[in-house]
Amino acid sequence: MTNETAGRTRLGFFTRLLDDGTPLQRYRNALDQFVRAEELGLDGVWVAQHHFHQDEGGLPSPFVLLAQAAARTSRIHLGTGIVTLPLEASLRVAEDAAVLQLLSDGRLELGIGSGGTPSSFPPFGHDSADRAAVYDRHRETLVRALRGDELTTDGGALYPSAPDVLDAIWEATFSVAGAERIGRRGNGLMLSRTQPRQVWAGPTSPELQGPIVDAYLAALPAGVRPRILASRSALVVDTEAEAQEWIRRGIDRSRALLASQGVKLPSDVSDAELLAWLDIHVGTPEQVLVTLRTDAILARATDVAFQPHPIDPPHEAVLRSLELIATRVAPELLGWSPDQA
Repeated sequence: MTNETAGRTRLGFFTRLLDDGTPLQRYRNALDQFVRAEELGLDGVWVAQHHFHQDEGGLPSPFVLLAQAAARTSRIHLGTGIVTLPLEASLRVAEDAAVLQLLSDGRLELGIGSGGTPSSFPPFGHDSADRAAVYDRHRETLVRALRGDELTTDGGALYPSAPDVLDAIWEATFSVAGAERIGRRGNGLMLSRTQPRQVWAGPTSPELQGPIVDAYLAALPAGVRPRILASRSALVVDTEAEAQEWIRRGIDRSRALLASQGVKLPSDVSDAELLAWLDIHVGTPEQVLVTLRTDAILARATDVAFQPHPIDPPHEAVLRSLELIATRVAPELLGWSPDQA
């Protein structure tokens, strides 16, 4: 499988740091997973940012963790997926990104977005209803700083300078209109592992994401290389018996999502049908390949990042899944092989 730009698809690992354990164990596990990902030849690792709610995400400070990851790795790219920009001071994001870009020898991928749990906004002095407007203001300030514009009345500008980070900005969206704006700006497009839906018998997530990709590509300025990251939930295991254990956990942990979206399930729904609706791929390499091949977006993505959420199994299972994805799934599904450059 090759992407629409006919280039090599980059393979990534995405984590929300939701391992069972203490915060320190979560952070140490993530760092070990990043090191293993680099050993396996993966191209990038991505971390999500969440505030206050430990069951939604375990990392409020992505730049701190990624700086440690930069010290323990030498090649793999280090991405934020995403920094919730309305809740951040844009100039501080620019400064942190600039320092991390230097410390990592240019490996930063700066993913930003307006998303976040609504209840997380008031403690930061914002109303969730204003997130789009706040995001636009903060994004413009971030870009000005990275571009090197004067920021003070006496000629001060971002230090250290980091104009190259402008070419590593990604933005997340669920909508066609959002994708069009991202495309016009020439930034990378970040697609969620699943699309919000309220009805059972509607379009699938890949079907909903198709028009989003279309709008992004149509809006890109001439000569700008497309960057499309598709995040997908996948846990790959050695045996079907092991898969059954994790399938049940994935379904149980997804019931809150279904309830929040008001989705009414058919009374006779099977586990396989429910997993497909939830966009969760669990099983042996052969089983996961079957379900992933139904996802038409993967052929259009320049970057594909697999995450163990919402199953969030123990550390050892994540490491084994990484190995099976890198050695069995990605080569056959994406035509991927480690970059030897």
